[in-house]
Amino acid sequence: EGRGEQTLATDQDNAIVFTPTPDQPLDVQRARLVAFAKRINDALAGCGFPLCKGGVMASNPNWCASVAEWRSMFSAWIDRPEAPALLNAAIFFDFRPLFGAVTLAAELRGWLARYCRNNAVFLRLMADNALRNEPPLGVVREFAVETHGATKDAIDLKRNCITPFVDAARILALAAGETATGTAQRFRSLVEHRRLFESEVNAWVEAFEFVQRLRLRHQHAQWRRGETLDNFLQPDQLNELDRRILKEALRQARKAQQRLRLDYRL
Repeated sequence: EGRGEQTLATDQDNAIVFTPTPDQPLDVQRARLVAFAKRINDALAGCGFPLCKGGVMASNPNWCASVAEWRSMFSAWIDRPEAPALLNAAIFFDFRPLFGAVTLAAELRGWLARYCRNNAVFLRLMADNALRNEPPLGVVREFAVETHGATKDAIDLKRNCITPFVDAARILALAAGETATGTAQRFRSLVEHRRLFESEVNAWVEAFEFVQRLRLRHQHAQWRRGETLDNFLQPDQLNELDRRILKEALRQARKAQQRLRLDYRL
């Protein structure tokens, strides 16, 4: 939801940023907001948006924080980029405001863009982490599919096909001080910053959007059959044209990752 790229199979990821008032202790104000958030999280779950298994929701007191507290958390993740910090950054740095005093989120976004832009070590570690997730292109076969279990002969459209684009766009945009959160927006902003060629960006965006359409088609078909929605698609079920386009889309994801390798010498 933060990037505006939600599909039919999604859980909740949300948080609260607020300005504390001087008339009550901070924790009292937080407790009131957490109780409010729990009602909203439960209502969303009732509408079909499952609760986040990792607890990344505004009803978790850790993610209901003042502007100053969010800055402190973000700067700690950036200054000490260990594995949990990199995971948190990949989740929370895609935030966008939905309701309330949206200027608080805008202020935080502007601060984050400036802070990240000047921290090459953090961005390099983010890039190194992102490059461990390679697009599922096969050496012998067209695609590197799962070899056992319930997902045998399938590829994960979200983790292995979409995420390489999302991660590359996030890192490149943060390095440029860009404030957009959507993957396509981030890529296109890099043309404006003269970091990438327009033809290169257009290929990445079209490839990214093709995989997103595949995810939606796959999940819609599952919904019509009354099945649990997921992101695991068997490429052999696609027609020949879609398989070829998917393969080229994954090659574009690999090219986006190559840009990270060049920028950070990985």
